[in-house]
Amino acid sequence: MTPILATSLGFGDFAIIAWIVLVFAGAGAAYTSRQSGLRRIERKLDALLKHQGVSLPPQAKLSDEVQQLARDHHKIEALALHREQTGLGLAEAKSDVEDFIKTIQ
Repeated sequence: MTPILATSLGFGDFAIIAWIVLVFAGAGAAYTSRQSGLRRIERKLDALLKHQGVSLPPQAKLSDEVQQLARDHHKIEALALHREQTGLGLAEAKSDVEDFIKTIQ
């Protein structure tokens, strides 16, 4: 029994589908590469600031939405939003949010 899809699509159709898949895969890889490059630059900048003894206040690290969630005692939601916005790991995001909460108490 011949599959229906194989009989209704020609070689050109499969070539177009393959091209579309490759284009989207390449775009996704470029985006991922750019994000990892930005994270690497941010880590280096943080290391330089730490080495020079410069520290940013917790408010400078958090967006207004994250700060509002933290003020309203929605720590988990604030943490999740901060991770989503910055791409930080759980430990780093938790540290930022908890440092901010300490300053408002």
